[in-house]
Amino acid sequence: MSASDQFPHAVSGNWLGRQPYLLLSITALCWAGNAIVGRLAAGHIPPVTLSFLRWSGAFILILPFAWTHLKRDWAVIRSKLGLMITLSVAGIAAFNTLQYWALEHTQALNTLLLQSAGPLVVAVWSLILLGVRLTLSQAIGILLSLLGVLVIMLRGDVTALSTIQFNEGDLIFLVAMGIFGFYSVLTLKRPPIHGLSFVAFTFGCGAACLLPMLVWELNSRPAMTVDAKSLLMLLYVAVFPSALAYLCFNRGVQLIGANRAAPFFHVVPVFGSVMAIVFLGERPRPFHLIGFALVLGGVYVASRKPRA
Repeated sequence: MSASDQFPHAVSGNWLGRQPYLLLSITALCWAGNAIVGRLAAGHIPPVTLSFLRWSGAFILILPFAWTHLKRDWAVIRSKLGLMITLSVAGIAAFNTLQYWALEHTQALNTLLLQSAGPLVVAVWSLILLGVRLTLSQAIGILLSLLGVLVIMLRGDVTALSTIQFNEGDLIFLVAMGIFGFYSVLTLKRPPIHGLSFVAFTFGCGAACLLPMLVWELNSRPAMTVDAKSLLMLLYVAVFPSALAYLCFNRGVQLIGANRAAPFFHVVPVFGSVMAIVFLGERPRPFHLIGFALVLGGVYVASRKPRA
């Protein structure tokens, strides 16, 4: 399937669809923003409501672009309906709802540290589902970029590790990461359909799967407050970490595989730190530069194409 089959010309053109590292970097940037917005939404928008509105909005946004391809691919989708529903539940409904639920009970620092386990989770699922083992360079790159994340998160102070306290939110997020690692690898088994057909179906099906939980949440918790702040947060999560990021992530995994794409999980906290510097007024420090260098070096080592 060519790059032009994955992205509409109006959105990306042929060139972007062939740039896996740029696509995965865009994904990491969008997901870094999602972690910040998810933390801001905690206590303001209930987690199932946020997840349902996020994916419903993304589905409505993407459907006009995907409709023609979705009709053409429907027979193929129906022949692999069980797999497509599994992908929708894992990567759309379950992972994001658990992530927002976790952010009600834990700090952003904890989730950023735990997210660094993503490449290792993907490696385990790659071995279980595909029989693919990490290469030596991938293992070294993952450890190197993990070290860089720790340098940034601990602000260059190793003793700070002992002050971090983990709670129920962290356990919820670990479960979420396990589910998303499963989704990341399983996308390689998806049927040969257009990229827009894939995201349109999984967005819509994932949102639909959340309906029973949404009804329960509306009857057990106060509803979200509809104001400018909540509407802006919903607009952001529907457009950037959903429609844009998932198109980029799915295509990036398809181009270079799950194990080589997974180290880009480590770029998420790097972008989060940059956002804190730009938007929250934090001053750049030497440990930022050291951490960034380690992360980017590790991602380069782990994601480059293996020699024959």
